[in-house]
Amino acid sequence: MVLPVLKLGTLALKTLSKPIASRIKKEAGIHPKFRNFIVNIAQSNHRITTTMQRRLYGHATDVAIRPLDEEKAVQAAVDLLGEFVVFSVGVAALIFEVQRNSRSEAKKEELRRQEMENMRQRDEDLAQEVELLKQKLAEIEQLAKGRGLSGVFNLKRSNTEEAKPIPTA
Repeated sequence: MVLPVLKLGTLALKTLSKPIASRIKKEAGIHPKFRNFIVNIAQSNHRITTTMQRRLYGHATDVAIRPLDEEKAVQAAVDLLGEFVVFSVGVAALIFEVQRNSRSEAKKEELRRQEMENMRQRDEDLAQEVELLKQKLAEIEQLAKGRGLSGVFNLKRSNTEEAKPIPTA
């Protein structure tokens, strides 16, 4: 599911970059300073790529590299800038997605932390309740030892009744 959407998004970005590239090309024809700037970019790119290709193929790199003619240089620069726009948008989308996932994970982690804190608190409350029940059980056992088995089941009897002697018949 993700791969077709990614391909579709890439295709849309490339389609959107074409009008940008044609606008750059149009501006290059109108403004001589901009034209010289992008021609210099294209010539530099041509020198770098040609040198890299010569090194990769084992050819001599100290040979003079012929510069591109001006129209080819403008076209190469426009293509390079168009690809740069596509790359920039892709990087921006990737950064956005990473940040969104990071925020989502942070929220999940915070929920897990709160849940663990609630469990710890509940555990402490239960431990206190167990201690209280142990104390009450110890009190009941002490009363039971003092009164016998009937004292355990007749806990509501007051102390004054205990002091009264039981009439003998």
